[in-house]
Amino acid sequence: VQLQASGGGLVQAGGSLRLSCATSERIIGFRAMRWYRQAPGEERKWVAAIAPSGSVDYADSVRGRFTISRDSAKKTMYLQMNTLEPEDTAVYYCNIDTVYKNYWGQGTQVTVSS
Repeated sequence: VQLQASGGGLVQAGGSLRLSCATSERIIGFRAMRWYRQAPGEERKWVAAIAPSGSVDYADSVRGRFTISRDSAKKTMYLQMNTLEPEDTAVYYCNIDTVYKNYWGQGTQVTVSS
């Protein structure tokens, strides 16, 4: 299974971006789909998660500004990011956690200028 993240870029503070994570095949039996981010010099941190039921959860730092979703037919999950702040600057990674294996995308750079 390959994960391809896209949608990153340079945006001004207050702007929006939508990240996408396309999978090479449909994932059956996943436990959660997640987005993580890693800022320069920092550890990778969890950002958002969506369960098979559709329930979602967010890190406190992004709750109310970011929205995670998925489209099973398109085999893609998304991260809508609004009201972006310079502190959101990082490489964003998508992740799919299954019973058998943990899959990671290659990362997409998000840079928010002040």
